Amino acid sequence: MTRILMMVVVLSLISGMSCEKTGEAGDEPRALSDEEFARPAEGIPRNIYHCQRLRGEPIIDGRINEEEWKGARWTEDFVDITGSGEYPTLRTQVRMAWDDDYFFVAARLEEPHVQATLTEHDAVIWHDNDFEVFIDPDGNSHEYFELEINAFATVFDLFLVKPYRDGGPAVHFWDITGLKKAVNIDGTLNDPSDRDTGWEIELAIPWKVLAECANSAAPPSEGDVWRINFSRVEWKTVIEGGRYVKATDPETGKPYAERNWTWSPQGIVNMHYPEMWGYVLFTNVIRSWGGGPFEPGPDEEAWNALRELYYAEKTWFLRYGEYTADFGALGLKNRKIFEHEWPPVLEATKNRFEARLNTLDGSGTKQIVEDGRTRIIE
Repeated sequence: MTRILMMVVVLSLISGMSCEKTGEAGDEPRALSDEEFARPAEGIPRNIYHCQRLRGEPIIDGRINEEEWKGARWTEDFVDITGSGEYPTLRTQVRMAWDDDYFFVAARLEEPHVQATLTEHDAVIWHDNDFEVFIDPDGNSHEYFELEINAFATVFDLFLVKPYRDGGPAVHFWDITGLKKAVNIDGTLNDPSDRDTGWEIELAIPWKVLAECANSAAPPSEGDVWRINFSRVEWKTVIEGGRYVKATDPETGKPYAERNWTWSPQGIVNMHYPEMWGYVLFTNVIRSWGGGPFEPGPDEEAWNALRELYYAEKTWFLRYGEYTADFGALGLKNRKIFEHEWPPVLEATKNRFEARLNTLDGSGTKQIVEDGRTRIIE
């Protein structure tokens, strides 16, 4: 077993114990200030991207050469993280590509005032304006990867055993060994006396590093779909004494909250809801999925239904101090899911629950449990 996998096991056990709540459940909801589990807004779409194989490896110099990236299209413009319909004031786009050795990411960020302060590896980079990459290879919302980079090309890379909402933890000692990275600034860094155009980023993330905890093929096989998203953090700044500083909200005396712009909207101001990330299909040819564009089908509808049950169970736990096996009490809407039985089989103890959604043909049962992990039971 690798060093990181051993640590994952230990940290999972620790986090699993620490996130349990104690106390007796009463007949009425407890008087808690947070009786609703934070959940994304309904009806938020997940973006889809066909990630092409490149014929040759691009030079990772921060300059996005059109010939080197030929065949890799730009994503849609980033939007507000909530999916509210409000559009960012500055444009952000991403390209993705792959070969046998690397997952390639290129980003272009419009920015009239390119700035950065952090230069130490694994500093919390989102305290600067930054660009972030999130990767969940098998889409089970656990064991996923995060990378943050600022205009100095300083990187914060970490591995999440599971989302913070489910007890984490984040493995900060994890590094993307062999990462290739570069930033190109169209303007001047940290110079308020001029107006910049923006900055570009190129990343080459080795598959061999992602493979260690991917729970799926890395590099992917033709037609594989991973859950991926990108975020941009932008702070409101002012110029004082010839340098950029964060603007202060006069009502609080603290800096204004950062703005969060994403490729695929999250429906909540929290990137650590992997179920909301976009779908990235890896392919050698354009529209390879069944000869047409990939669209999430009944399986994704089933997973989304189980996730709704998970949100409802977490809210029930906040209110009553235990989970429930009474599906009807959760107030979930009745629904029909193609090729699946409904409602799910639901079992619960005070501190645990398990929901199983069976397929009509018996080809595999979908499961979700109290810490949000999903899997297929053969």
